[in-house]
Amino acid sequence: MDALLTEGGTILAAFWMTVRLTAVSTLGSLVLGTVLTAMRVSPLSSLRGAASAYVTVARNTPLTLVLLFTGLGIGANLGLELSDDLATNNFWLAVIGLTAYTSAFVCEALRSGLNTVPVGQAEAARSLGLGFVKTLLLITLPQAFRAVVAPLGSILIALTKNTTIALVVGVGEASVRMRELIETYGDQVIEIFLGFAAGFVLLCLPTGLLFGWLSRRLAVAR
Repeated sequence: MDALLTEGGTILAAFWMTVRLTAVSTLGSLVLGTVLTAMRVSPLSSLRGAASAYVTVARNTPLTLVLLFTGLGIGANLGLELSDDLATNNFWLAVIGLTAYTSAFVCEALRSGLNTVPVGQAEAARSLGLGFVKTLLLITLPQAFRAVVAPLGSILIALTKNTTIALVVGVGEASVRMRELIETYGDQVIEIFLGFAAGFVLLCLPTGLLFGWLSRRLAVAR
């Protein structure tokens, strides 16, 4: 317990990094996942094939390999620099990897949500002269988002926990700080572990409760 009290400031900073990683990656995943969903239901077979291949590869590739690719492949070998500061650059490389991975799951969740929208609504939109993009943006996607609020919440919780793998890119989030404290305070391993576990519960539990409430509040009446 002394370790948690003594290092309280650095622990909060580490969890703040976890929150930042989660928030930025969530935004990126929602944007990319929505684009992939539109591609998967596009009338163009080339777009459908490209999105399907991306989702299949991303979902079946371990996140550790994805982050190693962004950190070592894109960052080290290709020399991509998103910031002059090394820590900030590593942060954005981690965001790219987390976004690339999580967006595939967002895409599949949204695609399942689109399947809940009655076909007649899209046909009615087309009969009014709306094209594919307008029908998707104005009619089907809003209903799909409302139908999959709970699954999206589960994906967000998984993303929060997946940030612990960002250490392979050199991002000092909560799990990195926990390892450092265990190495420094070897006689307080259980206390440190329980303290960090409680921190992740405090991050994930409200998210689950919020999305559970939203799913009931925004449920589409059929």
